[in-house]
Amino acid sequence: MAKKTAVEKEYTVEEKLSTLYKLQSMLTEIDKIKTLRGELPLEVQDLEDEIAGLETRLHNYQAEIKNFESATISQKSKINEATGLIERYKTQLDNVRNNREFDNLSKEIEFQGLEIEYADKKIREYSEAAASKRAEINELAETLDGRRADLEQKKGELDAIVSETKQEEEKLREKAKKLETAVEPRLLAAFKRIRKGARNGLAIVYIQRDACGGCFNKIPPQKQMDIKLRKKIIVCEYCGRILIDPELAGVKE
Repeated sequence: MAKKTAVEKEYTVEEKLSTLYKLQSMLTEIDKIKTLRGELPLEVQDLEDEIAGLETRLHNYQAEIKNFESATISQKSKINEATGLIERYKTQLDNVRNNREFDNLSKEIEFQGLEIEYADKKIREYSEAAASKRAEINELAETLDGRRADLEQKKGELDAIVSETKQEEEKLREKAKKLETAVEPRLLAAFKRIRKGARNGLAIVYIQRDACGGCFNKIPPQKQMDIKLRKKIIVCEYCGRILIDPELAGVKE
């Protein structure tokens, strides 16, 4: 019969609890490293998101200005066209044969004049809108420069902290990963679930002054005795954390 691998080995409750406590200790050290980084990762992400939003807005403003410029060219073309028609109609006025033709040509000249006035009005509106957008672009560009400078500073701070702690964190994660292989999947899943719900990330704690080391509620003497025997996994009835005796945690009472 083939020998069982380390993963398949049957561990005693005491070994399981000891392994979980070691795992908890390493994960706590990783948590401390994350705390050292503080809110910097979130601040960097927020700044990157804000800059992306500002750049999108800047691009939209620039596109709007181009649209105003295209619309202005179109209106100028209409003015040129209307001006040419007016000149033609005025020439035709010299050769009218009756009042009806004169009236029709006069109305066309008046209509084209109104078209020119309307086109001039639209050009002024486009010019004012474009000027307003350019002013907004200038303000936006200043804001962007400020945010980019902030981002560069925050990234520098974060990179400095990460470079100082990266090697230590990698070693801890590698050790934690190896320890996880020695914990049965169901127990490991329960440990991670408890840890996720715990305020300080502690899923396994030792008894302190006859109380749970996590929530500090008193533990009955009989349950304390059961915990010291290390024959079964016992959790705190108040906070749900796994309980061990101080000796197993390497702590002298």
